[in-house]
Amino acid sequence: MSLKANAKAVLEVKDLQTYFKTDAGIVKAVDGVSFTIHEGETLGIVGESGSGKSVTNLSIMRLIPSPPGRIVGGQILFEGEDILKMSESEMRDIRGDKISMIFQDPMTSLNPFLKISTQMVETIRLHNPKMGKKEALERSIEMLKLVGIPSPEKRINSYPHQFSGGMRQRVMIGQALSCDAQVLLADEPTTALDVTIQAQILELIAKINSEMGTAVILVTHDLGVVAGMCDKVCVMYAGRIVETALTDDLYARPSHPYTEGLIKSVPRMDTANKDKRLFSIEGQPPNVIDLPPCCPFHPRCHEAMEVCEHAYPPQKDLGNHHEVACWLFCDEEAKRQALQDATQQEKA
Repeated sequence: MSLKANAKAVLEVKDLQTYFKTDAGIVKAVDGVSFTIHEGETLGIVGESGSGKSVTNLSIMRLIPSPPGRIVGGQILFEGEDILKMSESEMRDIRGDKISMIFQDPMTSLNPFLKISTQMVETIRLHNPKMGKKEALERSIEMLKLVGIPSPEKRINSYPHQFSGGMRQRVMIGQALSCDAQVLLADEPTTALDVTIQAQILELIAKINSEMGTAVILVTHDLGVVAGMCDKVCVMYAGRIVETALTDDLYARPSHPYTEGLIKSVPRMDTANKDKRLFSIEGQPPNVIDLPPCCPFHPRCHEAMEVCEHAYPPQKDLGNHHEVACWLFCDEEAKRQALQDATQQEKA
């Protein structure tokens, strides 16, 4: 896969920092995340649980619960305007209308006491005040048909509990797209669904991406899904992006030891060693409360060096839109200087 030719950037995240204040200390859930997504592009964000994937999406929507959470730094540029500087009123015009989100659990995202028609019509009319109820209802039925709900004219008057998990997720997607959003944030959209329904939901998102030109940010821990759907991938660890690359390039030459470990842990049926025991990354993800200023992966890394224990590596450009934050790709002088600076700071 490759970047969309001549496509304009619709969303740019620059040095995003989202922290949570707890009794135990400051949790740096997202700590300096940067990426860009273009029209019609699908960006995958992968990593273990707790790496900051979902918090990144919630930060883009400005849905971080405060307290205890707060976006403390960075920029989120949507069509050139910084979302973080907008008023809450301006942000309400963005949410659902221009940037929509599919949450992990559709049952808790839909109001169980209201019919689907009520919830969808309310969403559409909120962003299109001049639209009448009848027209909004027709639009809702159209969206349910688009996402593959059978007999949408009848099912739109049902309550959420009368739908299966897969159908509720389709309703959520239809609601998210009802206002022709330019960016769709899909936060683990197939969680708790069986594999057949998972495939249908992912196929639907891919269809929307290709036919409507909607930019999609897909948060997942499933590298198989990423391989089949995404143009570009960001690998997150401990609140930071450690590697970014075009999908084909990432799988062909994973550069960060963490990325390499994630790919090796995926079952393969096309190799001679398909019966071999799966690879697993040793150790546990770090506690993100007051992380030291070094590479957080070094205790689990089989290629860790002395500098990894004292300083965080800079981003290195490997060419072809491939970037990695790892000391393995830095020259000896840069390592020596970083180690010297870190030692001086520790003494001070």
